[in-house]
Amino acid sequence: MLLRATDVTKHYQLRADGLTRRRRVLRAVDGVSLEVRAGETLGVVGESGCGKSTLGRCLVRLTDLTGGRVEFDGQDISTLSTRRLRPVRPGMQLVFQDPQASLNPRRRAGDIVAEPLLVHRYGDAAAVRRRVAELFDVVGLAAGHLDRYPHEFSGGQRQRIGIARALATDPKLIVADEPVSALDVSIQAQVLNLFADLQEEFALTYVFIAHDLGVVRHVSDRIAVMYLGEIVELAETEALYEAPDHPYTQALLSAVPDIDDGSPAADGARRERIVLTGEVPNPVDKPTGCPFRTRCPYARERCALERPRLTPTGNGRQTACHYPLTSASPDVGDAADAASRQPRI
Repeated sequence: MLLRATDVTKHYQLRADGLTRRRRVLRAVDGVSLEVRAGETLGVVGESGCGKSTLGRCLVRLTDLTGGRVEFDGQDISTLSTRRLRPVRPGMQLVFQDPQASLNPRRRAGDIVAEPLLVHRYGDAAAVRRRVAELFDVVGLAAGHLDRYPHEFSGGQRQRIGIARALATDPKLIVADEPVSALDVSIQAQVLNLFADLQEEFALTYVFIAHDLGVVRHVSDRIAVMYLGEIVELAETEALYEAPDHPYTQALLSAVPDIDDGSPAADGARRERIVLTGEVPNPVDKPTGCPFRTRCPYARERCALERPRLTPTGNGRQTACHYPLTSASPDVGDAADAASRQPRI
């Protein structure tokens, strides 16, 4: 196992309430446990604000943990100091969401990619220059682009620079934080294909964070679904898309647009849209019991009293739900009936 996270939490202290003077806590990541196998791509999906990006930063220790444990390549890195973490850094890198914001506008592209090589003392100036030129070639950029500034590149080219920078130290793990969400659709496919080619060529392991379920299905071996800072379902990609176990996953998948070619067959196979009522709860004041119960069409009394834990439900799947949809329990019949009564759009 290349990466293992156990009960990872990241909480932020907010200003005290003006009336009660009570200190409030934002639970951005709230007890996440997962494992990432060497060579695989683990997709992480969920609504905006569910904690996906914060989790990714915690996994590479770009953000310090409030609690829990992260092991990388057999070593516990949860509490390592900056000095002791430096030898570990080359093995894990991060590709940021916004390629324009993540690149220093005052530095040339070649210098940006060369920086990690200089920090980790790759070699003399000539060796670094040769290595940067090789990296540019690997990600599809010309060596003549080394002396250009970020604003002289397109969005897709800027993201390629970010990928080249992540590859500079020969990492084993890359956490990609929504790396194509800021790009045009026509460019997204090119960057996704680049990720796939790099994984095959360099035996990379990815944690791929995204909100586009179509993208995640295309690139991932397994998928973790997050809601309010927690993982509510973790499963093999095709198994999750064919038969979601958690009501939140079911609702997410129902929102994926169907391609309608106008044929009767396509219309008959159209997926039923599930509309969730209510707003996403405030992560500062999470509901008791199951965090999804305030929007769940299948919620019952137990859901308000007892918080479900992420537990195995068979075939490598884990679900945090008292009444999983694919379970063989009698309650599932009620859940299926409730689903059939959801309104269509």
